[in-house]
Amino acid sequence: MKVRIWLLTMAVGLSGMAWAGLNGHKTDLQQATLDEVRALAESGHAAAQNKLGSMYQLGQEVAQDYLQALAWYRKSAQQGNADAQTNLCTLYLGGLGVPQDDSQALAWCGKAAEQGRATAQTSLGWMYQQGLGVPQDYEQAIAWYRRAAKQGMPVAQNALGVLFLDGKGVPRDFSEAFFWLRKAAEKGFSRAQFNLGLMYMKGFGVPRDYAQAMAWYRKAADQGHPIAQCNVGDMFEQGHGVPQDYAQAMTWYRKSAEQGLATAELSIATLYEAGRGVPPDYSQAAAWYRKAATQGDAFSQNKLGYLYEHGLGLTQDDRQALDLYRKSAAQGHADAQKNLDRLAK
Repeated sequence: MKVRIWLLTMAVGLSGMAWAGLNGHKTDLQQATLDEVRALAESGHAAAQNKLGSMYQLGQEVAQDYLQALAWYRKSAQQGNADAQTNLCTLYLGGLGVPQDDSQALAWCGKAAEQGRATAQTSLGWMYQQGLGVPQDYEQAIAWYRRAAKQGMPVAQNALGVLFLDGKGVPRDFSEAFFWLRKAAEKGFSRAQFNLGLMYMKGFGVPRDYAQAMAWYRKAADQGHPIAQCNVGDMFEQGHGVPQDYAQAMTWYRKSAEQGLATAELSIATLYEAGRGVPPDYSQAAAWYRKAATQGDAFSQNKLGYLYEHGLGLTQDDRQALDLYRKSAAQGHADAQKNLDRLAK
């Protein structure tokens, strides 16, 4: 559901064009009052109907009301307004005020996409990629992403780059991936900045360059991208692209952990256990391993089990240790299986 929501960029931002009002004077819909917009909408003005729908959806000057938003979007969309068609797509795709309906979303996105709306083209690409309301079809996904990407849509540029990076629907092509990811990253799109950092980190299609990886990770991290924040922490911990700095590593791991990323929680635990940049503290290590273990991280489950077995930072408890070893081993963690076999004897 989270992935759907970030795709649902609404087409509610109207241009500064002036429209003829009921009194014959020009009315700028961006600046128009609720009464002016409503009067135009009730007279059948498609753009005003879409604007009124967006006001209800966003709760601007009226109480938020998705049903009213849906009704006004539909009136506008039925007149062929592409922005309203896109907005109907977002409501149905996200289940906002209506039951989630991928078939309805597909239909309205398709109408808007054919009229050239980049947001709708991007959503349509996502639906084909995921098989939402339509059989999964990477070729169709790429075709729609490409149309939106050529209009400068960073979400589509990033999605297209990732498909080339993964080789889904097209032969794997690092050069093409880099081309599209760079375009989106330069527009400030954090996901693309992270992906570009990953390409530099791994040397995918470019010479491995830790400094460039760090630079792009940092751009994404500064926007709150949790995996990028964790990776910045790792770069500081390892001294890749920057001087090794455990204090900075801890700072960035904490930013990521605050967003619930298990990998960052695990990384904080290892710093406390090893005493890197902080005094060794098994209690803190256990607390952070527990956070990650609760999310199902196998490594953390095994480590927390070890701390329980040996009474490090918490009360010694073989039963807790066995339970955690079992959970970790069930995920294929080899050390946990060895610990389980040893303790279970």
